[in-house]
Amino acid sequence: MALKILIVEDEVTAARRLQRVLIETKIPHEVVAILDSVEDTVNYLNFSNKPDLILSDIHLSDGNCFNIFKQVEVKIPVIFTTAYDQYAINAFKVNSIDYLLKPINLEELKAALLKFRNFQPDSHLIEQLKNFFPETHNYQKRFVLKSGNHLKVVDSKEIALFYAEDKVVFAQSFDGGNANVDFSLDKLESILDPTLFFRINRKVMLNVQSIKIMSTHFRGKIKVDLVVQTHVETFVSAEKSEAFKQWLEKGS
Repeated sequence: MALKILIVEDEVTAARRLQRVLIETKIPHEVVAILDSVEDTVNYLNFSNKPDLILSDIHLSDGNCFNIFKQVEVKIPVIFTTAYDQYAINAFKVNSIDYLLKPINLEELKAALLKFRNFQPDSHLIEQLKNFFPETHNYQKRFVLKSGNHLKVVDSKEIALFYAEDKVVFAQSFDGGNANVDFSLDKLESILDPTLFFRINRKVMLNVQSIKIMSTHFRGKIKVDLVVQTHVETFVSAEKSEAFKQWLEKGS
């Protein structure tokens, strides 16, 4: 389904440029109308099918575009496109996604459309937009581990588990080595790839590749045997058992 866009712009050349840049984004879209005035835009929003997104200039043929918002309730996200920077504060008092200064270029418009994607997580357009703006995550890929006076760089995928012991967090790699980590388990939860690691209880976080055998245990716990030898007890707590099963099934 194409993204339905309303362009509000009183300069013909600016409207044409905006259309060209939209085409360059390669996102399937339909420009449902190009309007040049406050009056026409108010009438359109009152009596026509609502677009998914509005691209609006500030100065229109019959006045300031903010008069539109005084006359009609606009819940549609707006990307402002203007040659003036002094209206930015006013723009963010309405449903503004971004504020782009003319001439609009491809990268700025793509970044604004990425904000639009994040602005409406339940939109029917999200899956489509994800194809053009895949989500990126800066997960921790490597750790500098300390063992005595020695430091070692280890890829996160090489770590079988993290565990807390005596207020210190350790990483145990698949080769059996143990070393200190300068992160709490809470912090590790936020920086590690959640498809790879899961915190099974207050003291232990496991790499999915470390799991060998699982079995049900009393009081709703799950006992996890690992592919590595460790002195740490690896039980999934009862309150995390259901989330743990979902993590194994969905990989997230």
